[in-house]
Amino acid sequence: MYLYRMPFKKLHPQLQEKLASFQIESPTPLQCKSIPVIKSGINVFCTAPKDSGKTTTLILTTLNRLKFEAVGNAPRAVVLAQDKERAIELYVAFLAYTQHTPLRVYVGHEQLHVDIQKSEIFMGIDILISTPKSMNTLFLMNGVSISELKIFSVDDAEFLVKQSAYAAMLSITQSIKKCQYVLYAEKMHPMLRRFEDHFMEYSKKIRL
Repeated sequence: MYLYRMPFKKLHPQLQEKLASFQIESPTPLQCKSIPVIKSGINVFCTAPKDSGKTTTLILTTLNRLKFEAVGNAPRAVVLAQDKERAIELYVAFLAYTQHTPLRVYVGHEQLHVDIQKSEIFMGIDILISTPKSMNTLFLMNGVSISELKIFSVDDAEFLVKQSAYAAMLSITQSIKKCQYVLYAEKMHPMLRRFEDHFMEYSKKIRL
């Protein structure tokens, strides 16, 4: 077992084992700054350059929040991605950490019929990875329960500056009463900052 510097040694033991198996010995500067803040449960804007560890941070903090437990049928974590291709990439990345565990990860996108998504989600999931349009359609059709949602993360959130994605995000979050939001991006775009007036109130900004 590798000896971890903070904040890895504060993560769930199964995450520490996974990191050791991937030979990831110590956190990046971004992970040192962001993981303790995200673990506290507050809303966070996390901005850092490409290849600084944002995606791994998203995965680690999501899995740590869910404690590697499968609970109920409704998703307790949502991850929003720009498009189908990126959603599938994130799904594969999550599976590397969740295989041989009880956690159920599901990926949806607009190319997959919404009725199929509804029926598969109904069977029970813990983490839902989706695109803005697909997620919004599910919400409007009551295709996914948000009653147990704990953490909502957005990967490479720059795509939310597009009007359609921005509107979809606002529509989605209007239905969620209580949840932690974490937005990852390379830069803080003025459109992203507008979310502070909606669901990102009292948010912490972490920059690298």
